[in-house]
Amino acid sequence: MRRGQLFTKLTREIIVVARQDGANPESNFRLRLAVQKARDSNMPLENIERAIKRGGGEQDAASLIEMTLEGYGPHGVAVLVEALTDNRNRTLSEVRNSFTRHGGSLGESGCVAWLFDSKGVITVETGDVDIEELTLLAIDAGAEDVKEEKGYLEIHTEPKDLEVVRQAVEQMRPVISAELSLIPKSTSVLNEKGALQTLKFLDHLEELDDVQRVFANVDFPEAVLEKIRAEA
Repeated sequence: MRRGQLFTKLTREIIVVARQDGANPESNFRLRLAVQKARDSNMPLENIERAIKRGGGEQDAASLIEMTLEGYGPHGVAVLVEALTDNRNRTLSEVRNSFTRHGGSLGESGCVAWLFDSKGVITVETGDVDIEELTLLAIDAGAEDVKEEKGYLEIHTEPKDLEVVRQAVEQMRPVISAELSLIPKSTSVLNEKGALQTLKFLDHLEELDDVQRVFANVDFPEAVLEKIRAEA
């Protein structure tokens, strides 16, 4: 994603959570997460502070609306789209067109949401760290699950435990990211052609200006991910 587009999405998220739950990160958990995500993406501090002020009403805040759109992508993959927009009809049209163009269809509210659980997700680069020790540390702090992937650990928590587990993990290893996410209860495994088609569809959705995050219940084979990286 282009740097400018990423900063725009991060700014919108900060504005909305500051407007809804207050502009003080100490008392607003969602705002703390949004600010941390912006810092992890190397967003300038002055941009972050300006977004908080806009959301807190010190400056005029854009009338952004949160939207959640659901549907089925290529090969029946369940897809959930979170968006922030100042024009509901425009966003709905753009997302629907993307689904249709890639062989999917937008569905009714709730059609796929039940396939996902809200979780805290912490990503930690492993490097030379003792993986077993870090895993036990996370579990002792309240983590529900720890998955070892190529070069990193993905730690899942209940949303309310995210911050506590993050603080515990950071005593041993800096985290790459920590955020609230939607985790599929089960995933589909596609063949290479289907996986590539689905990845391109999800990438196209994420590139839409109003789309903040995209979730899908698909597990991509490592070979497919490597092929995408090689083409980038």
